[in-house]
Amino acid sequence: MSQIESLFVTRLYRAPLSEYAPSVDAKELETSCIVIADDDEAGQEWCEEQGYPGYTSYASLTDLPWRFPIFADLVKVLDQHVMAFAKDLEFDLGEGKLVLEDLWINILPEGGSHGSHIHPHSVISGTTYVSMPEGTSALKLEDPRHAMMMAAPARVKSARREMQNFIYMKPDVGDVLLWESWLRHEVPMNMAEDERISVSFNYKWAE
Repeated sequence: MSQIESLFVTRLYRAPLSEYAPSVDAKELETSCIVIADDDEAGQEWCEEQGYPGYTSYASLTDLPWRFPIFADLVKVLDQHVMAFAKDLEFDLGEGKLVLEDLWINILPEGGSHGSHIHPHSVISGTTYVSMPEGTSALKLEDPRHAMMMAAPARVKSARREMQNFIYMKPDVGDVLLWESWLRHEVPMNMAEDERISVSFNYKWAE
């Protein structure tokens, strides 16, 4: 009898941020992101020089958890989500552990997008969603084998979810999404009039 099984699975973690303590006030987090963006002249200049739409603190502020208590609380919560995901992935961390490498704010205005990319020096990457206005863009995830499927036909539109070349995730405010850092992803154009606000992060393996 013939047999077909799925191999080399790609996992995606989704959960409410509030699943773990301490509580992170959503409104306070949103206000903090906006205030930081308004005050971060170095970040604004970097975005302008790079042609980056909207604002990111990625290249300017590397110590948000030290500067702002709400980000320190956020990291405590993210640590627990990452631990849960690492357990599901069955990582053998030995005597080491996964620790926060960097964390940054993203504010994407109407018409803004973030092109396809990976996070090659990290183990787990993710985003928690602070403001997702109606009509804003989802997260687009790409099949990691895509570049090697040079002669493969397109999938039928009704293909099973696990067989599709691209998956679009529309998170809710307060959700956290985690994936392995080699997974290529992008943020399509924000079609909403209001800003899309999120906080992204990377975790590395520290022995």
